[in-house]
Amino acid sequence: MDGLRDDRLDGAVAIAEFTGIALKRVFYLAEKRLIPVAKEGGRLIASKKTLRAHYEKLTGGATAV
Repeated sequence: MDGLRDDRLDGAVAIAEFTGIALKRVFYLAEKRLIPVAKEGGRLIASKKTLRAHYEKLTGGATAV
């Protein structure tokens, strides 16, 4: 299934697990707007596709995620 449910990361823990970034760092990067995440209520949310594109742009190529 390629719907929103499959692309969505709900919560900082899910974002940390997907990216391999420490949980505390996810909060820091989100606060500084250095990663493409949003807040829905009090929870961070992100798109797997958008995070992949973000890190591909930073590294200049494909990522292993």
